[in-house]
Amino acid sequence: MAYNLFRRAITSRARPINTIKLEQAAPVHQVDERYLSFSIDISLIIGGQWWEGSDRSSRGLGTVRVPPLPLDHPKLSQYVKHLSPAYLRVGGSEADTIHYFCSQELPNEKEPELSEAIWNRLIQFIKEHELKFMFTFKYGTFDRKQHGNWNGADCAALLQYTQQRGVNIDVCELGNELNAYWAFHGLSAQPRAKQLVLDYQRFINQVRLLSPQSRIAGPGSAFWPFLGETIKYLSNITPAFLEELSGQLDIVDWHYYPFQSQRSPIRTRSARIERLLDPRSLKDFEVYSKQLENYRRAFQPQAELWTGESGSAQCGGQPKLSDRFASCFWWADQLGRGARLGQKVMIRQSLIGGDYGLLQRESLKPNPDFWVSWLWKRLMGQQVYSVSSQNPELIVYCHGGHKSNRMTLLIINMTNKPHRLKFQSFGAPKKRFELTADKLTSKKVLINGVIPKFRKGKVRLKDFPKLPKLDVIAPFSINFWTFTDDESITDHHFGEDLF
Repeated sequence: MAYNLFRRAITSRARPINTIKLEQAAPVHQVDERYLSFSIDISLIIGGQWWEGSDRSSRGLGTVRVPPLPLDHPKLSQYVKHLSPAYLRVGGSEADTIHYFCSQELPNEKEPELSEAIWNRLIQFIKEHELKFMFTFKYGTFDRKQHGNWNGADCAALLQYTQQRGVNIDVCELGNELNAYWAFHGLSAQPRAKQLVLDYQRFINQVRLLSPQSRIAGPGSAFWPFLGETIKYLSNITPAFLEELSGQLDIVDWHYYPFQSQRSPIRTRSARIERLLDPRSLKDFEVYSKQLENYRRAFQPQAELWTGESGSAQCGGQPKLSDRFASCFWWADQLGRGARLGQKVMIRQSLIGGDYGLLQRESLKPNPDFWVSWLWKRLMGQQVYSVSSQNPELIVYCHGGHKSNRMTLLIINMTNKPHRLKFQSFGAPKKRFELTADKLTSKKVLINGVIPKFRKGKVRLKDFPKLPKLDVIAPFSINFWTFTDDESITDHHFGEDLF
């Protein structure tokens, strides 16, 4: 394997040593215990328009109709257990055109339907897996004359029905990417901030009255690489919305995809392998995250900041790229970067389906970045620490472990070169887990040189062999290195003398 060839080819004296330093002993942030969460698109839940087989998008949707997702499939249950605890967000573009079974109005021919049977299966799935539930309620006003006069009768009926069945919708939001209505539903459908504030205030009042335990998120605006909210006077609504909203949000959330697929009608950064491996492609997330944090502090300081939706490439992911090893690097970085910036929750679009899913819809096999998520869940705790790398080619993040005296360092090497490492102020080195592949376009990954596999529904960290006793990280690798407190060790590197 490429892994072993690399190990034999490199010697401990071959390259300069790069210092990675823990900047301060106290954590700088704390994320939610469900920080890494995931979505299942409403289109998959109901059997709507989806991405596999589509070569374009239509009003923010794929062009191929799929059957409803079998939520009772044992393999799906197995994967969810390995990614718990988590929030499950159910939203997506069809959330704004759907007809609820509990509505007093008759559906029209073009409306997809959320049936009572499908909704009951969904809430049973949530109960069985002890997930927290985030749901995107229908805004569905596509005429400027309707903006500011949102009718919440369907929302109220669905909330009450769900509560009667013993499930609380933990997080409620109104509408999917309301600042992008112009792109999905036409220019005349785009609500202005002033009218949207009136509608959202009605929504807030309704949820507070009918489901006081629910938290409220908004506005869920879409941001594009380079452009942000895109058209300034048409769709740049987030700051004005947050400023003018008199009701209090519990969560300020936003949506971001670092790349766009070939299906996307708007492409500011097309998904190509060289761009997925360019560190500059990762920096827009930080720019817009800081922008959102400034808005939150100024206008909704009581709220948390969440990334409510994110995937590798907009409009279903890029075929033959989003489901390959090369697409692991942006995800590992965004998890680390989001936590370092103070975001409480990161919701991955999506758990299943499309080219960007953690799981393949038809085969239910895990894609490569499922294993990034699996390692993160097991090794990265809630406490976030400040770290620095002497070498800018190495991207580093640090969290406390799941035990009080443990710490995990995430080291991302997006170069074709190995690097030697030295650590300052981390304590004693313990176990290491290295994610690699035979090639960047591989659909299979290696953890410590071994292809990860479920055996009788289980996979454990101890299933993987210990790495050789070297202080080196491989080219094109994602590394989780663990440490334990030891005040007598302040400056060291992984090597023979430490094992």
